[in-house]
Amino acid sequence: MGADTYPVIDLAATGKNICDLRKAKGLTVADLQKYFGFEAPQAIYKWQAGKSLPSTDNLFALSHLLEVPIDEILIPIKPRFKSLPQEDSCGVVFLAFHFGIQLC
Repeated sequence: MGADTYPVIDLAATGKNICDLRKAKGLTVADLQKYFGFEAPQAIYKWQAGKSLPSTDNLFALSHLLEVPIDEILIPIKPRFKSLPQEDSCGVVFLAFHFGIQLC
């Protein structure tokens, strides 16, 4: 497949980004609520707080409204590389890279 790591979206950073992009366009939460036709603004506040992501169709509409590609809304988690000393079956020490997940 060619990809070394599985991409994951950073919910908190994406939420902050949605808020920043909204403000940069001079839009309020109420403006987004009206645009999406939501009865209440809770969904937008959840997006901005990093508690949820917009659905695919809402993300598409949000990118259109904010005039940015979807890629500029979503913020991926950057893998944290740490080298960990490991020992193979022959007792040779080598370095393994840890991506924030527990090695078995």
